Amino acid sequence: MTGHGRLHFEGGGLFDGELPVRPRAPHLRLAGLDAGLDEYRSVADAMALRLMYSDADLHAGLAPDEPVQRLVFDWLEQLRVESLAPESLPGLRHNLERHYRAWSGDFLDSGATESSLGMLMFALSQIVWSRLNACELPEIVQDLLEPTRAALGPALGVALAGMRRWRADQARFAAHALDVARDIAQRVQSVYEDEPETAGSRGRYAFNLWLDAEDEGEDQGLAAADSGESAVFLAGRGQYRVYTRRYDQQVPAEELLRAALLSEYRERLDQRIACQGVNVNRLARRLQAALAHPERDGWRFGEEEGVIDGRRLAQLISSPSERRLFRRDRYRPVSDCVVSLLIDCSGSMKRCIESVAVLADILMRALEQGGTATEILGFTTAAWNGGRARQDWLAAGRASHPGRLGELRHIVFKEAGVSWRRARRPLAALLKADLFREGVDGEAVQWACARLARQDCRRRILLVVSDGCPMDTATNLANDVYYLDNHLKAVVGQQLRRGIEIYGLGVGLDLSPYYPDSLAVDLSERLDNKVFDDFTQMLMQARRGSRLS
Repeated sequence: MTGHGRLHFEGGGLFDGELPVRPRAPHLRLAGLDAGLDEYRSVADAMALRLMYSDADLHAGLAPDEPVQRLVFDWLEQLRVESLAPESLPGLRHNLERHYRAWSGDFLDSGATESSLGMLMFALSQIVWSRLNACELPEIVQDLLEPTRAALGPALGVALAGMRRWRADQARFAAHALDVARDIAQRVQSVYEDEPETAGSRGRYAFNLWLDAEDEGEDQGLAAADSGESAVFLAGRGQYRVYTRRYDQQVPAEELLRAALLSEYRERLDQRIACQGVNVNRLARRLQAALAHPERDGWRFGEEEGVIDGRRLAQLISSPSERRLFRRDRYRPVSDCVVSLLIDCSGSMKRCIESVAVLADILMRALEQGGTATEILGFTTAAWNGGRARQDWLAAGRASHPGRLGELRHIVFKEAGVSWRRARRPLAALLKADLFREGVDGEAVQWACARLARQDCRRRILLVVSDGCPMDTATNLANDVYYLDNHLKAVVGQQLRRGIEIYGLGVGLDLSPYYPDSLAVDLSERLDNKVFDDFTQMLMQARRGSRLS
């Protein structure tokens, strides 16, 4: 509709190339991993109308600075452009109406209208949407809104009428929308003064209805990883260079520390796991449902329908009323799958590594319980700032753009053929603080995928746990800042085309610029079932998507 070919969805968000396009309206915020195809289609239609019918520069020039006013002004502009949906596109109009009504129902079910502030914002949205689209609200909504509508009517009647009259003229519409935004902001302030207990929860209501967004990035939750184009990588036509592999290592985790210290770390990790509120048995069942496929396992006899069982025909003569004369195929879930967990062991991960270790332990235990083979790997460097590889480069005359400079250290915490019980102790090596240095993500993903490719399984899955962009100081200084970044993107694309599923788990960061299927999590608090439920949901959505394609 817009003619912009770079627009696409990644990780639940809309992007123009690598830049996020944020829907500035609460009813368009996708519900994360629970969003379905209908929701994506509706949001795509709504954003297309925004790009077609709204002048972004004009809107930015007129938008107020005060956060509540800006939220209301942005929301009203979105409702305006949706009301301009062409009658020649009835499917698009149907998508928008269905989505808005579904959002309204969900908002009511969430209980957000039980507060004065929630009711005020919900009522404003419903009144404006109904007027602009000439659509009648459900009777139950009309009854609920009646007191608030009566309070808003005298003050906003003229502005609401002007918005309806000038909905096809953005500038004239904006003048009335600003009047509405100022009035609502004053009412919001009155709510805070009259109900001080609401101030503590000012920022958010259900479905990301935010009233205190102070900048354009806050409405997307966790920040996205910084990414860009590498001139050196492009000049080399995407050929990744490594100055030397002489000092690269692949080591078992238990060789990196003393046995006594490893036992101490394992005890500490067990104590941390005991404090988590995660139901491992429930998680195992959900993961099995997401990863397993049905495999025929003989017959079920004594069924009331199916294929006639010849051995029971005599029963039909002796007991004419007998119906259990059939047999049916019996199936059992088989998890012909291997999951590899690749953990970023760069310096910034030290602050949350205990939570990551707990997550890895619980996740691998649940996967194994469900019949899935697992592997746990880590990646870092053996030295800071390039180590011996950089020294060799300096001694050789500092050739320009040498490629990767550094001593890679790839760590094996658990191999796919080793049971979780035998791998419990090596996993505790994650708690060793001096293990964490820098990270070359692209080569680590290549290494992990090569190990997965050797597994004789129907489905191969790599889960990368990281809190940032690839970082190796020596490499960045000798090439450019996005050299490793671009290599990681190229590796992920290549491995996805080879059939390996790759997912990103961003620790306090949105990794969607690197991994199309990604999940951002906050591990600053204790782990709970939601983190694992979101991961399971991501796996199930990817499985449905592969079937559709």
